[in-house]
Amino acid sequence: MTHLNSLDVKLAQELGDFTEDDLDVAFTPKECRTLQPSLPEEGVELDPHVRDCVQTYIREWLIVNQKNQGSAEICSFKKTGSRRDFHKTLQKQTFESESLENSEPSAQARPRHLNVLCDVSGKGPLTACGFDLRSLQPDQRLENLLQHVSAEDFEKQNEEARRTNRQAELFALYPAVDEEDAVEIRPVPECPKEHLGNRILVKVLTLKFEIEVEPLFASIALYDVKERKKISENFHCDLNSDQFKGFLRAHTPSVAPSSQARSAVFSVTYPSSDIYLVVKIEKVLQQGEIGDCAEPYMVIKESDGGKSKEKIEKLKLQAESFCQRLGKYRMPFAWAPISLTSFFNVSTLDREVTDVESMVGRSSVGERRTLSQSRRLSERALSLEENGVGSNFKATPMTINSFFKQEGDRLSDEDLFKFLADYKRSSSLQRRVKSIPGLLRLEISPAPDIINCCLTPEMLPVKPFPENRTRPHKEILEFPIREVYVPHTVYRNLLYVYPQRLNFANKLASARNITIKIQFMSGEDASNAMPIIFGKSNGPEFLQEVYTAVTYHNKSPDFYEEVKIKLPAKLTVHHHLLFTFYHISCQQKQGASVESLLGYSWLPILLNERLQTGSYCLPVALEKLPPNYSMHSAEKVPLQNPPIKWAEGHKGVFNIEVQAVSSVHTQDNHLERFFTLCHSLESQVTFPIRVLDQKISETSLEHELKLSLICLNSSRLEPLVLFLHLVLDKLFQLSVQPMVIAGQTANFSQFAFESVVAIANSLHNSKDLAKDQHGRNCLLASYVHYVFRLPEPPRDSPKSGAPAGLPDPRYHTFGRTSAAAVSSKLLQARVMSSSNPDLAGPHCAADEEVKNIMSSKHFHEELALQMVVSTGMVRETVFKYAWFFFELLVKSMAQYVHNMDKRDNFRRTRFSDRFKDDITTIVNVVTSETAALLVKPQKENEQAEKMNISLAFFLYDLLSLMDRGFVFNLIKHYCNQLSAKLNNLPMLISMRLEFLRILCSHEHYLNLNLFFMNADTAPASPCLSISSQNSSSCSSFQDQKIASMFDLTPEYRQQHFLTGLLFTELAAALDAEGEGISKVQRKAVSAVHSLLSSHDLDPRCVKPEVKVKIAALYLPLVGIILDALPQLYDFTAADARSGKNRANGSDEEQEGAGAINQNVALAIAGNNFNLKTSGTMLSSLPYKQYNMLNADTTRNLMICFLWIMKNADQTLIRKWIADLPSMQLNRILDLLFICVSCFEYKGKQSSDKVSTQVLQKSRDVKARLEEALLRGEGARGEMMKRCRAPGNDRFPGLNENLRWRKEQTHWRQANEKQDKTKAELDQEALISGNLATEANLIILDMQENIIQASSALDCKDSLLGGVLRVLVNSLSCDQSTTYLTHCFATLRALIAKFGDLLFEEEVEQCADLCQRVLHHCSSSMDVTRTQACATLYLLMRFSFGATSNFARVKMQVTMSLASLVGKAPDFNEEYLRRSLRTILAYAEEDTAMQATLFPTQVEELLCNLNSILYDTVKMREFQEDPEMLMDLMYRIAKSYQTSPDLRLTWLQNMAEKHMKKKCYTEAAMCLVHAAALVAEYLSMLEDHSYLPVGSVSFQNISSNVLEESAVSDDTLSPDEDGVCSGRYFTESGLVGLLEHAAELFSTGGLYETVNEVYKLVIPILEAHRDFRKLTSTHDKLQKAFDSIISKGHKRMFGTYFRVGFYGSKFGDLDEQEFVYKEPAITKLPEISHRLEGFYGQCFGAEFVEVIKDSAPVDKTKLDPNKAYIQITFVEPYFDEYEMKDRVTYFEKNFNLRRFMYTTPFTLEGRPRGELHEQYRRNTVLTTMHAFPYIKTRIGVIQKEEFVLTPIEVAIEDMKKKTLQLAVAINQEPPDAKMLQMVLQGSVGATVNQGPLEVAQVFLAEIPADPKLYRHHNKLRLCFKEFIMRCGEAVEKNKRLITADQREYQQELKKNYNKLKENLRPMIERKIPELYKPIFRIESSKRDSFHRSSFRKCETQLSQGS
Repeated sequence: MTHLNSLDVKLAQELGDFTEDDLDVAFTPKECRTLQPSLPEEGVELDPHVRDCVQTYIREWLIVNQKNQGSAEICSFKKTGSRRDFHKTLQKQTFESESLENSEPSAQARPRHLNVLCDVSGKGPLTACGFDLRSLQPDQRLENLLQHVSAEDFEKQNEEARRTNRQAELFALYPAVDEEDAVEIRPVPECPKEHLGNRILVKVLTLKFEIEVEPLFASIALYDVKERKKISENFHCDLNSDQFKGFLRAHTPSVAPSSQARSAVFSVTYPSSDIYLVVKIEKVLQQGEIGDCAEPYMVIKESDGGKSKEKIEKLKLQAESFCQRLGKYRMPFAWAPISLTSFFNVSTLDREVTDVESMVGRSSVGERRTLSQSRRLSERALSLEENGVGSNFKATPMTINSFFKQEGDRLSDEDLFKFLADYKRSSSLQRRVKSIPGLLRLEISPAPDIINCCLTPEMLPVKPFPENRTRPHKEILEFPIREVYVPHTVYRNLLYVYPQRLNFANKLASARNITIKIQFMSGEDASNAMPIIFGKSNGPEFLQEVYTAVTYHNKSPDFYEEVKIKLPAKLTVHHHLLFTFYHISCQQKQGASVESLLGYSWLPILLNERLQTGSYCLPVALEKLPPNYSMHSAEKVPLQNPPIKWAEGHKGVFNIEVQAVSSVHTQDNHLERFFTLCHSLESQVTFPIRVLDQKISETSLEHELKLSLICLNSSRLEPLVLFLHLVLDKLFQLSVQPMVIAGQTANFSQFAFESVVAIANSLHNSKDLAKDQHGRNCLLASYVHYVFRLPEPPRDSPKSGAPAGLPDPRYHTFGRTSAAAVSSKLLQARVMSSSNPDLAGPHCAADEEVKNIMSSKHFHEELALQMVVSTGMVRETVFKYAWFFFELLVKSMAQYVHNMDKRDNFRRTRFSDRFKDDITTIVNVVTSETAALLVKPQKENEQAEKMNISLAFFLYDLLSLMDRGFVFNLIKHYCNQLSAKLNNLPMLISMRLEFLRILCSHEHYLNLNLFFMNADTAPASPCLSISSQNSSSCSSFQDQKIASMFDLTPEYRQQHFLTGLLFTELAAALDAEGEGISKVQRKAVSAVHSLLSSHDLDPRCVKPEVKVKIAALYLPLVGIILDALPQLYDFTAADARSGKNRANGSDEEQEGAGAINQNVALAIAGNNFNLKTSGTMLSSLPYKQYNMLNADTTRNLMICFLWIMKNADQTLIRKWIADLPSMQLNRILDLLFICVSCFEYKGKQSSDKVSTQVLQKSRDVKARLEEALLRGEGARGEMMKRCRAPGNDRFPGLNENLRWRKEQTHWRQANEKQDKTKAELDQEALISGNLATEANLIILDMQENIIQASSALDCKDSLLGGVLRVLVNSLSCDQSTTYLTHCFATLRALIAKFGDLLFEEEVEQCADLCQRVLHHCSSSMDVTRTQACATLYLLMRFSFGATSNFARVKMQVTMSLASLVGKAPDFNEEYLRRSLRTILAYAEEDTAMQATLFPTQVEELLCNLNSILYDTVKMREFQEDPEMLMDLMYRIAKSYQTSPDLRLTWLQNMAEKHMKKKCYTEAAMCLVHAAALVAEYLSMLEDHSYLPVGSVSFQNISSNVLEESAVSDDTLSPDEDGVCSGRYFTESGLVGLLEHAAELFSTGGLYETVNEVYKLVIPILEAHRDFRKLTSTHDKLQKAFDSIISKGHKRMFGTYFRVGFYGSKFGDLDEQEFVYKEPAITKLPEISHRLEGFYGQCFGAEFVEVIKDSAPVDKTKLDPNKAYIQITFVEPYFDEYEMKDRVTYFEKNFNLRRFMYTTPFTLEGRPRGELHEQYRRNTVLTTMHAFPYIKTRIGVIQKEEFVLTPIEVAIEDMKKKTLQLAVAINQEPPDAKMLQMVLQGSVGATVNQGPLEVAQVFLAEIPADPKLYRHHNKLRLCFKEFIMRCGEAVEKNKRLITADQREYQQELKKNYNKLKENLRPMIERKIPELYKPIFRIESSKRDSFHRSSFRKCETQLSQGS
């Protein structure tokens, strides 16, 4: 360390120096619920066991804390606690997208109106346009824009500006990462505390009966019907008035406040719907059966008055006398059940349990709900919402209006359960049990956490207990139905006695009204009754005796009494329960006493020194008991003299149950035995000792103790858990405390250790006990954390400060030999053999020596030793639950260090070498165990992961205690050992990652990594390693060194050990492939991310100089990230896929948002995705399958990269960049490019804006399209394909996207968006806005560094392109004004510095740049606009200066504007105009340029732009009328016929609009036209045979394409500067356009055209030898042909309508006719509704009328104020000769120019008439272009009409019918339904105007007019064919029908025959004239006939096209 310079030393100290220890041993007082802790009564000498228990319950916790627990805790605090206010320190970032949202609504409100389309081409003279601009007011200009500043100064100013006002902590802005991976968070176990179930507070408000004559006493308890168990003790209360209390005054000596409670807190651990609150009511004993006594209550009503009043008074007097005489006896009276079902709503409880389970981290399915979970339930104290209590449940008043009378013979609990079960079934017992009207009002509510004035079941006041006493609440002890596994933490010692039944049936007559007096005696004298029985209501707190209630005249009564006794802490053989039986005489007899004694019984409390509990059936002695009776049990009393007289001859006649609730008495034999034996070792006892029923001598003690250790684990789980703390303490005590028994040394450590292992095993394996997320048993975890402390040394060598116990004489009785034996035994290193008695110790200070040895057995050493030497099952278990032993080790080591004050020593010498060896062995064993488990099947993996994690935590802790070098060696062993044993890479990396992640979370992580030892950034200390400090620092060495700082070098790994390991794992994970690797990659990135995050937020690392050092430590991460570049999730593509629209338009806009997004457009242009300008990407990557990272992982990795770039020393970074090869630099730029998209601001929860459906829809379609495109093009596309090939679906990006979303959210299932308040959303937006700004500024800093570093180099051209690409990408994202200001400043610096290069080399980037800057010129934010204008002006100025290269920039700006106008739905022309004006102002104010042509050229350009804007305004107006909009765009495109670049742009804009409307065919046509345009110019430029020869080659795709032929060579020469220079005018651009067109044709279903398109593509691909693309092309062709075959006739093409517009309101459209192409299966009403609706909105619905028929429109008859629309369905029309060529369905629907519709009419003017007067007009329309075209409506240019005479109409109809029949007959497979339908229409008897009628009208007789002969004959032949077809159809039908249709078939056949018969004469009659020899006919006649039959009205509208 001496080499370090002073600054470093200082920093190291600030970060928490190494010298002091990190672990701090702290005693924290236990939290006690009560004011005083519960303790045994004072002044009693306690048993050692009771003393130990009490000691355990009241001693403080001993907790070992991490002193500087910095990073993890602070980090999490930062993320939660202070994060709350963190956002207040942030500045609000303004985003244009959001400022727009707020102002939007006003714009929407304006009414729409249709503007009449004027002639667009006449744009007016330029001057007017210029004037238009000048009339505007320019924006503010940047003052110093035109001053000349040197580039360096400019850069400096920019940098200073960027550095101010930056956010210090990047990670504070980054959302906290999922906890899912955060293995390093060690859950702090719950503090052990008393178990409380779900607590409910029951208040008794009123108890009233119809008459009030005497005091009544209530007792309340809970019962579980299903379990048939009473689940709480009784709560006694009475609501008697003072008057009635007065009746009893004689019997109540005192009234304790605690007995006046009227409300109780019940606790229920296992709520269910079977729980009832049972209220029992007793009254003072009086003469008579219960029924008799209750009679008045049922009959008399106080309200009756009159007679009743007298009766009541009489009853009162009676009652008073009974009270005075029998006041201390009670009798049963009534009871009432109250169901708590509504309170414990079980379904919610189940839910709660599952919540709890997920909370506890129980992953295994189907395990039973555990107790400590229910314990968790309880801690939430039944908070309303969470637990089963309905959330509206505040306090539920319960009212009971009738009570059930108690039945004297049915008082037992058994009976009660029967009653309750009945009651549950029918909710009444009325039939069998009489009810007493009355009123009981209770209020039941969930008990609040804090209740004032509350008493525990032991009557101890609970905090807070205010002085001013109100009525207290009582906590009622629960008797849970199942075990509750919560260790005891308070002293509780209660006994419950339940007398149940007495059988005196055969006893003499005197025993009738029986009561039992119950006492707890400490001796046999009457005065020995102890006052420890808890009193009832309104009386003393404790009593000496209790009487049971009396059942009148019942010789074998049942009792339901519960006697609650506070057991004395020290019990002796003299303690017993005494029962005295009396007969009570209810009638007052002269001189007779009230009680007459019947007998006695008793129950000793201890049996074999163990508490007696359970059920007993005791005999009853009829006379006074003999002395010393209590020494024996009543059943086994030895024979006495005189003998005792027993009832029923010593048979048991008295049933009783005794239960204890005690935290002192274990009530388990094994435990009892273990504790007793332990105590016999510790304290002075006389042998033999008694353990349960056996006696143990001193010699057998050792054997017995070992046996009891082995059996310990066989004890029941519940008592074991209850006494867990004590048991473990004792075992640990045994393991280190050597014992001398009978003069021999006994060593129990191995047995004790094995017992601990067995206990740990059974606790972990129990299904009922909870585990935390690391699989650690919660009970053990909290034991180690809070309870465990080093076993105290033997009492005879008191440690200073500890109270000196009495020296134990046994230890002084050692023989010398045995002392020596002990010493040798402990000192023989690992020898387990018996001691060697020959080793004689020196005699002098032997006692001392023995003492030293005795206390020198250190717990940690012993524990480690036992772990090492364990074997077999024990060993397996030890390592399975290693965490427990590790934590024990750590805690004992920490205490050892604390006690020995070794903190001053060197760590090396703190622990013995032997101990270190043991630790090494343990670590190795755990590692190999882990590895062994991982090789096994899946289910063992979880176990291995847990062991791995616990080992990591262990080493983590050791770093704080032991020599760090030693620990590092262990870590190294671990890593090597794992890799040696595992071949499954993902698994291996995953294990090592979790391991390292935990170690790295160490609070001294930075110091452990010697982070201050890395090379100093400035040349001041040019060394990496300390040793090379003095080597000469020649520059090449230095350069190499700087480069190596960014790589993971062996030196680095040596020096920065943990970080090196972590990076190695990260690199391995990123490089690996295989099943499940992406999870591992996520883990790896998350580990690094959480580390950096914790440094960033660590208060110790606030200083920039510290951060620089830390960043330097992480530099190799940069190298790793760069290597992983091809695997990063591509956010640019993702944005395109998710249909995200950069400019948030309305929903419909969003649906197809930017359908050809930037990347696709570039892909079309063959520009390999706009990620690369050159092929570097591909060439810089080896050809390898990569595993792509998902979005989250990528984002986390990126933020780490940015953090390093932000905090590292900037000069160092520049040096590094300067030395990088250009390939690496390009990689860095690629990385920055992805970063920009990755941290794009998404606005206030983007989900608000886009409804999911819309997103989904657009996502599907577009994903397909773009995927199709992106798959094809360029290097990046290829690379992405390769990367994603394995296992991913067709749209890798898409499902990746969805997948990571799911991963991200699955652990917080609640849909967060709805859960957040507006304030929270705003706050999130604020933070994410700041994150986006900060991230982009870091990227910008980085680019500046690259520019500055590389300006010295030669490769700046390619770099410049890269930098520009990143800048352009960042400008295309949603950015804050802060960032934009800086970004534009950087751009201006770039333009100033590299202007020439920019305009010469980076043509494409320049074009992009123009477009982006222009976009920002239309921004609504003044700041942004100002900056953008300045930048654009500078761009022009420098391009003019550069090489008078202004033409190109002009071209690019014009094109950019054109595409901007076409694409951005929200762009604002007013702002853009203002910007143009500002630029004009710059030009005018620019004195330096006035002399040149520049200002005039600028003005010209601006006017041009302005006129384009004018088009846009028009477009904006037609936004709602898609056809009009397309016409307009079409015209704009046409007006650019002479500037191909612009025409291309507009064609693309049109394609984009079509795609939004899902008109894929039209979109494809636009692209085909664009491609033809490109082909024209390419063929002018270069003459390659494989290129298409201009637009002629495209004729097969569409005849319309010829429009694109260059008008003539003189209009344009392609070489002219700035023309055809766009990216599309290249071969790859051509291929890109064509391929996109093919994809769209395919989507639109025109598969035949796909083939034609590829015919043009394939020769080009062949010429380029691009076989990969040829493969995919042929693949697509195959798919297209497959589709043709498979879809056949199912394909749908468009439906066509003729639409005519009439009325002056339409302006240009008036009297125009169009053919509209609508999607397939559009019905006439649909288009009619659409157009009517649209024009209705424009002109007002009342002015629009749709003409319903298709007859010619007579303008004169129309209302001039209205707009008329005529819509007719038209069908494609072909001449006969055409039909020969148009064979397929596709050919009949493609390249259509002629359409026909028919209009029926009669000469009278009606549309329809009789058959003989029905004429028909066929109208054929010819359109200007062939469908499909680049728009969906085309004007009609020619109209022809043919009129058919009635007979011709008949011929057409019959032909149609015959054809239908033919089709139905020949259909394959046959369709019976179809066939029958056609047949029915043909031969059905009642068909109106059917075939028969037609024949009768036209064929009945030969026409008079010879001109009609021919028609007559034709019709006759038609009928002939028709009837033949009918016959075939009938036959065919016969074969198809089922049995049930036979009759139908016969009917058909009959009708057919009938028809045939009727038609026969007409069909057979021929016209003789027609069959005469031909030469008879005169030619002229025939001619005239021919002419007259077709009256042709040719209205040739405009012949020329």
